[in-house]
Amino acid sequence: MRVDLFDFALPPERIALRPAVPRDAARILVLDGEAGLADRAVSDLPSLLRAGDCLVFNDTRVIPAQLEGTRGNARIGATLHKRLDLRTWQAFVRNAKRVRAGDRIDFGMGVTALAGPRDDEGAISLSFEGSEPVELLLERAGRMPLPPYIAAKRPTDEKDREDYQTMFAREDGAVAAPTAALHFTPGLLDALAARGILTQTLTLHVGAGTFLPVKADDTADHRMHAEWGRIEEGAAERLNAIRATGGRIIAVGTTSLRLLESAADEQGIIRAFAGETRIFITPGYRFRAIDGLMTNFHLPKSTLFMLVSALMGRERMQAAYAHAIEQGYRFYSYGDSSLLLP
Repeated sequence: MRVDLFDFALPPERIALRPAVPRDAARILVLDGEAGLADRAVSDLPSLLRAGDCLVFNDTRVIPAQLEGTRGNARIGATLHKRLDLRTWQAFVRNAKRVRAGDRIDFGMGVTALAGPRDDEGAISLSFEGSEPVELLLERAGRMPLPPYIAAKRPTDEKDREDYQTMFAREDGAVAAPTAALHFTPGLLDALAARGILTQTLTLHVGAGTFLPVKADDTADHRMHAEWGRIEEGAAERLNAIRATGGRIIAVGTTSLRLLESAADEQGIIRAFAGETRIFITPGYRFRAIDGLMTNFHLPKSTLFMLVSALMGRERMQAAYAHAIEQGYRFYSYGDSSLLLP
């Protein structure tokens, strides 16, 4: 399909620079079956789902993966996006023309790394020196890797270390938050449980590739970035049992959805999974593992807007986004949400 079919105009003032307070005070646009649009609040979620439904969350934890350093007199910026081994990460590097394999980059606070070769996407491998765990080095010298559409409008600050992390975050490794889950609070989880709505977690380490633009003119020519994920055998069995008894599997975020669909077989049975996925979901895809999706509002011509168009229909999603823009919904990572029930 032509990529420009997924374009739309978004006024810059619709981009949220901070999350709602409290988190579950955010708005949620509901598309349920063939019914019309409904404007609700995230705190209404218990009344929007049914007893026996299961919300599936991504428990990845965002690491401070953005670094500023020097190589000689050159200023170098690096955003880690994929772990290669215990001490080595691939990184998108700013001012990369000043970096060659073997160069030492000093990120301050006693944190240095040796540059390696570039991959076919232009990323450079960075091998961190010393014996301290890389996670400790990043906590000392790194910053939270806010999406470029927020970072271009304001600097990252200490508040983002809390704001850009979900309440489910446990497994270190993401360089972008699974933002649909940013709306959840302990109180909202209690209200969901009281209504008989179940929860389950899995892990997908979101990479910086999620922000890369689609440069191809046709979706068939786009190469999806790889991300590592895991679904434990017990979690897969529980989700299959929920569905077998009539419960719906509602992915919270496109990351949860992509991992569930990667792990499902042709009959829709979810299998234990551990490895990389490059799944690219566009209109025409037959969903196997999920019955709905809660997700924020996505960028024009992005792979994520293509995904929601595959789930609900492209024309319907274009109309829904036009409604959201007209009604003042807040877009992107810190913005409002939508509940999509095909």
